[in-house]
Amino acid sequence: MSVLAQPLLRQPDAPLARANPVAKLGIAAIIALALLPTADPITPTIVLAVELACLPLTGLDPRQVLRRTWPLLFAATGIGFSNALFSADKSGALLVDWWVVEITTASATDGVSLAIRVVAIALPGILALATTDPTDLADALVQQLHLPWRFAIGALAALRLLPLMAAEWRILGLARRARGLEAGRSPVSKAQIFWSQAFALLVGAIRRGVRMSIAMEARGFGSRSGRTFARTQRMTAYDWWLLAAALLVVLAATATTVALGQWHLVLT
Repeated sequence: MSVLAQPLLRQPDAPLARANPVAKLGIAAIIALALLPTADPITPTIVLAVELACLPLTGLDPRQVLRRTWPLLFAATGIGFSNALFSADKSGALLVDWWVVEITTASATDGVSLAIRVVAIALPGILALATTDPTDLADALVQQLHLPWRFAIGALAALRLLPLMAAEWRILGLARRARGLEAGRSPVSKAQIFWSQAFALLVGAIRRGVRMSIAMEARGFGSRSGRTFARTQRMTAYDWWLLAAALLVVLAATATTVALGQWHLVLT
């Protein structure tokens, strides 16, 4: 868990990393809006392939991204398997028939499609946050999207606390190990220790959040007048070209699926 909360090593000058934070979030929103209504496997597969091809342009190490996103891959696999298992469409050839488990080619296709769609929707948002400085993100949310500055500053404080929580998780683990609280090879003991340590981390996070909010109010973060920004965030032509490229990708993927006669909505 401590590894997941550590910030990724990034290159600020990478082609996609230097884009405006709002443009990055806009790309993630375009992809999500295009893939959420679809239920075919071709459209998300094409979009995911383009995302993976653009991964070097973010300035992130693909191996680090893979190590940090394993919970997403695990969740997508579980969602896909559950959808294949309980899908209402049991047409096609029978692949698995064991006890109450019945998986056909149609249900397996639905499960794979959903798993790929989950990864294709979530990955752009993860990469956008991983390649963005929290201060730049907060400034862009207020300057470009005109969101309430209380929300933006709160999001900034939360992002800044993630590495601290990772360090505290490690300290809690070392402290429990020093007191002899080790699970050994028992999965039940590991689960008990994990939830106990997670509860301790939650309590500490709530207390730290209360102290930080009081300190921020005392230092004038609650003032409504005279607020300025040290960093000016602007949407450049480069950012608009990135948004247009994302829109072009999803339109091309959808058009390809329609041409193959495989595109259909979730509710159809």
